[in-house]
Amino acid sequence: MNELRPPFSSDANSSDLIVTISDVHKHFRGAQVLRGISLDVRRGEVICIIGPSGSGKSTLLRCINALTPIDSGRISVCGIDVTDPKLDKLALRRRVGMIFQQYNLFPHKTVLQNVMMAPIQVMKQDKAEVERRAHDLLAKVRLTGKEACYPAELSGGQQQRVAIARSLAMQPEVMMFDEVTAALDPETVKEVLNVIRDLAQDGMTCMLVTHEMGFAREIADRVCFTDGGLIVEQGTPAEIFGAPRDPRTQQFLQHVF
Repeated sequence: MNELRPPFSSDANSSDLIVTISDVHKHFRGAQVLRGISLDVRRGEVICIIGPSGSGKSTLLRCINALTPIDSGRISVCGIDVTDPKLDKLALRRRVGMIFQQYNLFPHKTVLQNVMMAPIQVMKQDKAEVERRAHDLLAKVRLTGKEACYPAELSGGQQQRVAIARSLAMQPEVMMFDEVTAALDPETVKEVLNVIRDLAQDGMTCMLVTHEMGFAREIADRVCFTDGGLIVEQGTPAEIFGAPRDPRTQQFLQHVF
């Protein structure tokens, strides 16, 4: 666990809560993917969500960002009711950054242009200020000197770090990472994980779906194990990885370690 932040406490003040998920259900073509998920995330907390494929991990993140509508329940992010039929999705996504396995960079734009596009075109921010911030962000993700490169000239790990810088350019309050290292070769996985580690140490609220168990053990304030559309067990990394209580958690970890 990151020593720079206080450990998670279930007694956290409600004013500290930045994400609240209450009894969320989701079906896809008759199949129940989320079966009553409830989870609170405190500001500055790092949550790692682990579990077998198909257990609802990625769907949960997509619901939080309103990329996937829920069938019932309630989600609140930064005080915004994500389940409101009149939801301003743009306002939500200014507060919540999301990084996927695919980098989704614009191939005809340079690295710097990719990072600058949304703040200028969507948020109508001053170009000079956005460019200054973009250079700072590229330095933060360790890509100084790559500003004029195009995505095809970069490695997968470098492209993923550009995607992180692009999301940070919107100045979000929460960052969500959905298996962001899954498509990378082992040499470049570390580059991306180092950037996420830096963000966590800076106090960014982070939610990560990951199969990188060693990284989850190191970085998380809290680990949630999902199976069958439920959060089966949650606790500190020491509790989940060192002494899991539920047989399903135990069986899963036996297969990954």
